Amino acid sequence: MTTTLTLSRLQDLRLGAMAQALQSQQEQIGTYEGLSFMERLGLLVEQECLEREHRKQERLIRQARFKLNASIQDIDYQHPRNIKPSQIAQLAQGEWIDRAQNLLITGPCGSGKTYLACALGHNACLQGYSVRYYRLSRLLLALTQAKADGSYHKQLTQLAKIQILIIDDWGLEALSAAHRNDLMEIMDDRHGSQSTVVLSQLPTDEWYAAIGDNTLADAILDRLMHNAHRLKLTGESMRKIMGGLTEGEHLV
Repeated sequence: MTTTLTLSRLQDLRLGAMAQALQSQQEQIGTYEGLSFMERLGLLVEQECLEREHRKQERLIRQARFKLNASIQDIDYQHPRNIKPSQIAQLAQGEWIDRAQNLLITGPCGSGKTYLACALGHNACLQGYSVRYYRLSRLLLALTQAKADGSYHKQLTQLAKIQILIIDDWGLEALSAAHRNDLMEIMDDRHGSQSTVVLSQLPTDEWYAAIGDNTLADAILDRLMHNAHRLKLTGESMRKIMGGLTEGEHLV
């Protein structure tokens, strides 16, 4: 079989990275001529595996729909916010995800809650975990629409399969009875099997009142809080610190 035909067959088999690696080997004969057949084949297979892993990471990041393009390498520790590199490093290892533990991030507006959650979510995608970001109001709206079009149970099933569900702006708006029931369904499905990250301006001791029904609040928060890691951010708004206009940028 000629090299051209082999390359064509590899493309037909959707082994494009292997085909490109083989082409490189053919073009750089001097580099590879000292290797055995199995060594050269191993390089081809490794290139295909690396390319597939990269494509999977890109797909997971795209499907997560993060609000911010964030990375744990770019987290700012210079401004005091009550977070330490050791805390983020431990969370970045992913053991809490394997144990289906939750993460609660609280702090004032602009303190960096969303950035931290998106950074940890991005890191999880690179490790092969599925992640999805929602603002709470958008999540509840999607479930309300799903009830109308008959896809509610399908939506709940899909949410239950996501390994890390990030819910932002928890407690910003009053919840209706239907919304409380939706949250109960989500938390019950995920309890003990998947991880949930909740971001809120409210301290956790105010979440009961924010939910608005003592019985459902107990049930929801028991599933959410009992095995949760907590990050309590403090300090001045990072948006104000990082995004303020310089003297020369102010309009006259």
